[in-house]
Amino acid sequence: MVSLVCSLTYGLGAMAVFVLWRTCISLYLSPLRVLRGPPCPSPFYGHVHHIFRAGNYHTAQKWVAEYGNNVFCRWLIPCLWTADPQAIRHVLQSGNFIKPWEFRLPAARVVGNSVLVAEGVSQCAANPAFGPAQVRELVPIFVDKSAELRDVWMEEISAQSGCARINVIAGLKKMTLDVIGLAGFDYDLQALRNTDKPNELYKAFHQIFNVTPPVSLRRIITDSVPFLGFLADEYTLATRHARAVMQRIGHQLIQQKKAAIMRERAGTSGEVETKDVHGRDLLTLLIKANMATDVPDAQRLTDEQVLSRAFLVAGHETTSTAAAWCLYALSHNRGAQEKLREELLAAPTVAPTMDDLAALPYLDHVLRETMRLYAPVALMIRAAQRDDVIPTSEPVVDRDGRVLHGIRIGRGNRVIISVLALNRSSAIWGEDALEFRPERWDNPPEGASNIPGVWGNSLAFSGGVHACIGFRFSVVELKALIFTLVRAFTFEFAADPADVTTIGMFTQRPALQSEVAKGAQLPFLIRPYVVA
Repeated sequence: MVSLVCSLTYGLGAMAVFVLWRTCISLYLSPLRVLRGPPCPSPFYGHVHHIFRAGNYHTAQKWVAEYGNNVFCRWLIPCLWTADPQAIRHVLQSGNFIKPWEFRLPAARVVGNSVLVAEGVSQCAANPAFGPAQVRELVPIFVDKSAELRDVWMEEISAQSGCARINVIAGLKKMTLDVIGLAGFDYDLQALRNTDKPNELYKAFHQIFNVTPPVSLRRIITDSVPFLGFLADEYTLATRHARAVMQRIGHQLIQQKKAAIMRERAGTSGEVETKDVHGRDLLTLLIKANMATDVPDAQRLTDEQVLSRAFLVAGHETTSTAAAWCLYALSHNRGAQEKLREELLAAPTVAPTMDDLAALPYLDHVLRETMRLYAPVALMIRAAQRDDVIPTSEPVVDRDGRVLHGIRIGRGNRVIISVLALNRSSAIWGEDALEFRPERWDNPPEGASNIPGVWGNSLAFSGGVHACIGFRFSVVELKALIFTLVRAFTFEFAADPADVTTIGMFTQRPALQSEVAKGAQLPFLIRPYVVA
């Protein structure tokens, strides 16, 4: 008992010294302190609560208007908050900036050592499952699950005499989770249909991704100091259990697939080569690629790494959020909704292929405009591994009126990349930057080419060495989903637009300000589309 008390005392003492250094000494020493920025509302949390509170998109616009594109703020420790395309390009592409420990540690406890968390990960190790040819084979899953969601909503409409008030977030999340199950690891989660008795893996995913807990000092400490795990709160304990379920079932799936692959090869040499890598789900592709005899040992993945790459379940949250915002935007631009529906109904098929979806230009414009104006991931955070000078698009005036032609940043200081502020910049997109106007993509502004994103002249899927490797998967899934739903229904928003806000930390999920406690929601009046 005495040793436990001593360990706890030493641990808390070390944490106190760490906090003192991070909040006081490093703040004084940071070269970022010369920049202008808002007053700090909390000595420990800094601007964390301010940035992540409901409706945080107003914060980005206010800071740009008051301080410019490069702002000094606090994320526990000194930060550069930036919406400057040149600064963002440097941060994402220089190799000096990594995901910080306060993001990686808690994320790793949920999704493992996945590409969402790990640094120094070769994208080549995961890309065999995310190339165009592989995504092409997954399109039937996207289309089938979109049709299943359409049928679920049609049943609700029939039960309500031709018009139903539906919170689209709920159905979209179940649909995208079902897609991840089948396309990711060939497992039917039955999220859309089996609502009475959800299976074990679905309940685990639901626990992890359905609730965003508030920022908590207690959770930060227990995530960062393993031997203090006994202080974990109820949310953390439930998440650990869910993670254990994911691990157990995931490793069972890996062993089953390995055995099936070896049975496939039993009639031949028994060896697997990269040319033999076939199969539709990502887990099978990764296992076969990893078992290939012509792959160097240095490039092989452990079972844990294979599993974490296939269990990219966090992607279902951003995809469903993007789809919800797309329907919201279309409900407020009836002309765009009708123009899109006209294009979709003219398509020669109800079950489009990847090429069919690529041949629909207005659908592409609608999704690009949605991801620009309502990017699901509003912020990205990186930490400097060494002292650096970040270039800027234009000179920066510091708090003493001096003109800077670059921003000095210290080792360990954070950079908060405001995806939302960059994607909504009037300097890039014009005075109508806050309007949903898909037609702008007929002739994108010249400044859009300076945004270092991997897709769509936006940072919706990040950029640089850690750009989202699943962006093709997500884009094609979104196209299949919107194709199916807009052909089948008309969407009318069922709440006051002024009541719409956002919740979440890094993702901006839609919600109603008057009912924030209910979590993410977007209610629509949905009716079947009837050809006049």
